Amino acid sequence: MQQDIIIQREPPRQPGVIRLLELSNAYAASLYPAESNHMLPLEELELPNVSFFVARRGEIVLGCASLVRDGDGTAEIKRMFVDDAARGLKLGKKLLETLEVEASALKISAIRLETGIYQPEAIGLYRKAGYVEIEPFGSYSPDPLSLFMEKTVSAG
Repeated sequence: MQQDIIIQREPPRQPGVIRLLELSNAYAASLYPAESNHMLPLEELELPNVSFFVARRGEIVLGCASLVRDGDGTAEIKRMFVDDAARGLKLGKKLLETLEVEASALKISAIRLETGIYQPEAIGLYRKAGYVEIEPFGSYSPDPLSLFMEKTVSAG
């Protein structure tokens, strides 16, 4: 019997998640130079302003994503990644929906993100979900390899 995929808040410091974060780091490093990689380290994913979610089937970690509250009523999506073994399961969409529900519950007014231009699947996912391109935000500088996006969220 095939187990359902569960997405829930979990701590990032666990072997399956660390493995996924390392895969994410390697993937990003294969596409972009270090100065264009804006990955949050594990320690920052454990801060109180971060909602970290893990998607798993049984004990197997298939994906993760986090929402980082910026203190100004907005939040940023960080470390969203799905294992190759889970591609095609619409897990990215489900993780994104989970982050949006969390943002609404936290009364966040807008969700922002930075993604790389060489990730058409991610860009397509965000556009389909209603994210629009914006100028660099927060501490980001303009980067020809980065795309910045935002979606207004209705607080629940």
